[in-house]
Amino acid sequence: MDILRTPDERFADLPGYPFAPHYVDVGGVRIHYLDEGPAADAPAAAAGPVLLLHGEPSWSYLYRTMIPVLTAAGLRAVAPDLVGFGRSDKPAAQSDYTYQRHVDWMRGFLDATELTDITLFCQDWGGLIGLRLVAEHPDRFARVITANTFLPTGDRRPPDAFLAWQQYAKTTPELHVGGIIQRATTTQLSDEIIAAYDAPFPDDSYKAGARVFPALVPTAPDDPASEPNRRAWKVLEQWTKPWLTAFSDQDPITRGADAVFHKLIPGAQGQPHTTIEGGGHFLQEDRGPEIARVIVDFVRATGA
Repeated sequence: MDILRTPDERFADLPGYPFAPHYVDVGGVRIHYLDEGPAADAPAAAAGPVLLLHGEPSWSYLYRTMIPVLTAAGLRAVAPDLVGFGRSDKPAAQSDYTYQRHVDWMRGFLDATELTDITLFCQDWGGLIGLRLVAEHPDRFARVITANTFLPTGDRRPPDAFLAWQQYAKTTPELHVGGIIQRATTTQLSDEIIAAYDAPFPDDSYKAGARVFPALVPTAPDDPASEPNRRAWKVLEQWTKPWLTAFSDQDPITRGADAVFHKLIPGAQGQPHTTIEGGGHFLQEDRGPEIARVIVDFVRATGA
């Protein structure tokens, strides 16, 4: 596997991103993550870490306005970059990326960092990967917060907006990551912030993971990930630990998926589910501090 690594200078002085980098090696692939707030063995860390999983084509920069709110409340915030994104290594060939391999990489990350008693916050592909981990390793997780995400099996036709995005990622001559983030938010981003989303990708050779990610979403019943995701749903349909949804009101990709979680997940019953008003698909960018306060309140209300 040919692996690319974005030069460190690409990440110097990014606006609102003063966090120190941390790295673990998983099967020869270096995964970057942020680890802010109380140390794992500090009394203030008794609530367990908040694991923040991003999606396509963003990276941990997406969580820059949420992390300070979480740490100010005494919570530990851990935000990895998925393989192919951010400061994590980037296998150069699209064939290097599969849904299962992404799950395996993040499972290796959890093992390497020894995270337990996790509060998972997941959006977009962060949910497609994170919810598999919840189902396969339920003892590691204390609670789940899903936001603009789902766990598809390919048994239902996806929204037309997603199919259009899938085709675009495959065929567009230039995949402008910062521009994609801008189009999927309700906030007008500065040129500096758009450039920060572009920072992990010096040129198109670094974008194999970003280009192939949409094609890995199961859209047919016989997709390679369909059966593993069905098995995951069987576990999640028995999940009784706290489960919250915090979907935005302006996301055409995942609209309505929160109601499915409410119906199928026992732990979602009776929870204070919320709709984030004024948020697009990347609601962390549009309403980051507000969502972080939702996380803080939920952790405190459910036993921290």
